[in-house]
Amino acid sequence: MIKILLVEDNELSADMLTRRLRKRGYEVHLATDGQQAIEMAAALLPDLVLMDINLPLIDGFEAIRQLRANPSTAALPIVALTAHALPSERSRALEAGCDDYDTKPVDLERLLGKITAIVGHSMMR
Repeated sequence: MIKILLVEDNELSADMLTRRLRKRGYEVHLATDGQQAIEMAAALLPDLVLMDINLPLIDGFEAIRQLRANPSTAALPIVALTAHALPSERSRALEAGCDDYDTKPVDLERLLGKITAIVGHSMMR
């Protein structure tokens, strides 16, 4: 089973996306701030991190940079999730070290396509 670390501080968004991903067969773990994301990523070593950008304590950009700087988490695939659809935000996410970028509200089929492309395996039923 593919393990995903979802980093999302909005309770409603986190609940909705967690339920939808679990329904598709993914194992989902939730972090609600950037610091927790860094700690959980190192402990869980998930197959993929879905990282919100606007987070408390440490924002998503800094969390991504810290994950990339840690040898144990440097190679984790990371997809940035943000409500900001500006090209500059996409550029900032990719420069911080993301493998891909997606906008909110999440289009589940588009996100599933990105997950499949990154982890190389589809859990869709």
